[in-house]
Amino acid sequence: MNKIVQEDLQNIIKNGDFIWEQFAASRVLVTGASGLIPYYFAATLLSLNETVLKGRECRVVALVRSREKARKKFADFLDRKDLELIVQDVSGPLEIKGPVDYIIHAASQASPKYYGIDPVGTMLPNIIGTNNLLSLARDSKSKGFLFVSGGEIYGIVPDNKVPTKELDYGWLDPVNVRSCYGESKRAGETLCASWQAQYGVPTVIARLAHTYGPGLSLDDGRVFADFVRDIVEGRDIELNSDGSASRSFCYVTDAVLGMFVLLLKGERGKAYNVCNETACVSILELARTLAGLFPKKNISVKFSASNGSPGYIKSPVPKACLDSSALKALGWKPLVGIKDGFTRTVLSFS
Repeated sequence: MNKIVQEDLQNIIKNGDFIWEQFAASRVLVTGASGLIPYYFAATLLSLNETVLKGRECRVVALVRSREKARKKFADFLDRKDLELIVQDVSGPLEIKGPVDYIIHAASQASPKYYGIDPVGTMLPNIIGTNNLLSLARDSKSKGFLFVSGGEIYGIVPDNKVPTKELDYGWLDPVNVRSCYGESKRAGETLCASWQAQYGVPTVIARLAHTYGPGLSLDDGRVFADFVRDIVEGRDIELNSDGSASRSFCYVTDAVLGMFVLLLKGERGKAYNVCNETACVSILELARTLAGLFPKKNISVKFSASNGSPGYIKSPVPKACLDSSALKALGWKPLVGIKDGFTRTVLSFS
């Protein structure tokens, strides 16, 4: 396993020592498990079985769409009895046998490069997939259901609502294809609230900032992934805009631990922002910061006339910075800043 990922998993476990006992002898379903964030969920639980939960191991059910990708991602765990790989699309009828104690629904196309070429495929896991899993949670009498949503559900908010709290809302244009992600996440959240109210399913919602770390797909299409790729490949960073838009960022270890806290300690039926408030920066500022991380590479920031990845639809939101005080009240705090987080991310590709 990548050394930096190993360190990350150890840090998650160390800093979450006040919650892990609840996973003892449980069965946990993680959807989209080959992705950056859900992989960290699954790998953390499997690592817990080697230490904190030894003798009372939890069983991880990893739902993936590509067996080949999953086998590469989970190469260190494939021979273990505490991992079960299931290959299927979460939007289809679920093929999961037996009850599950906890469900973490993180399967989603989060990159804007998909919004123009596959808006339907972007929406279905957030709506149909969420409904399928909530039904499973009800039938299983699950102890917890975490829906991984995103800050895009806020849309365009007034300047006086930035940083944005959980009850501050802006607007999205429902007939703009770019809204396929934000509107489907909104629908998924409403499904969670509805299943909670009607059937008592113990749901909690995590609204993520832009989350990054080892395992980030370098062809993701989002600007921060492009920046990491530029640094890894030793070329200048190119901006396709003036860089004035501001965004919240969060290193994967902080985000994953925060969401574990929500799953186990969050108020049922409630949504929480997951972000590092000190890591809300403009895209230009981020580019300049990342360019300076490795002075020997002599990387500069340049402006380009390119429109980015095919199918990529730019966000109309000028400011998207979140307030995480509700999550902090549960005993969580972010520990990794932009410089350290992106340095670790770049080095993980070495």
